[in-house]
Amino acid sequence: MARITVEDCIDKFPSRFELVLVASNRARKLFSGENPTVEIDNDKNTVIALREIAEETLTTEQLKNDLIEEYQTNTFSEDEDINEIEDNSSESQLENNDSEEDAIILDDENINQSVEEKPIDTLEDKLENSSDENKEQDIL
Repeated sequence: MARITVEDCIDKFPSRFELVLVASNRARKLFSGENPTVEIDNDKNTVIALREIAEETLTTEQLKNDLIEEYQTNTFSEDEDINEIEDNSSESQLENNDSEEDAIILDDENINQSVEEKPIDTLEDKLENSSDENKEQDIL
């Protein structure tokens, strides 16, 4: 068969990027042992994947779904697993809220202490600390 290129398959997908992602995912699946839907003809897995896309032996939706499933990280077989995770996250959020409230209270106490400890300079204090020349100017 003649050499297959990306240009032969580009009309099947809206972008080259999506085509390359789908074709590479299909080639990996062929490498891992899935059966090809076209003749092998002593071709490499990437060429077989592109030929499958060009000849439309697999639907674009099926190829897209396979790609999505490949990149999904969390899969749950039972509702109990999901409920357990939700319960744990609710408990941890409550604990985090309590510690945040404690931190806010501590911050308020620190602010109050720093305000109380800071001396307030008055006009008289400034006059006492300034030189004689400055005192005369301040009085005038």
